[in-house]
Amino acid sequence: MQTLTASPLGRPRPAAAGGRKRKSATRRGASAARRQAARERLILLTRLMDGLFEVPFIRRKFGLDAMIGMVPVVGDLVSAGIGLYLVFEARELGASRWLQTRMIGNLALDFLVGVVPVLGDFFDLLFRAHYRNLKLLQKELGEPYVDLAS
Repeated sequence: MQTLTASPLGRPRPAAAGGRKRKSATRRGASAARRQAARERLILLTRLMDGLFEVPFIRRKFGLDAMIGMVPVVGDLVSAGIGLYLVFEARELGASRWLQTRMIGNLALDFLVGVVPVLGDFFDLLFRAHYRNLKLLQKELGEPYVDLAS
């Protein structure tokens, strides 16, 4: 016979047999491996998008975001799509809703200014939304920063 307990809302629910279930060590290990793989994907995509090349003499890095952004509207949409994937990965790593909102705000600003013909291309070189988002995420998770600056 199944015993019933009251839920916080006063509705009856079946009592758990044996209490709460704990994650097994192998499941926790797999989860840690997935999280580490997600972190590595975030860092790799951020390097590709914002830190792949360096401008000589001024030592300023830029990536595919600035190059893709030269294609009017479509390039900025592709860049924003990649950025939204990074937000999804951040969500999987445990980013708060507030942080996700800030990350999407950075991407929206990058997109909105990026669609302006010449100004948008220079803005992509300076703003680097993907790098900003990675830095925000690493700060929230208490991880060391990946240096793509300069």
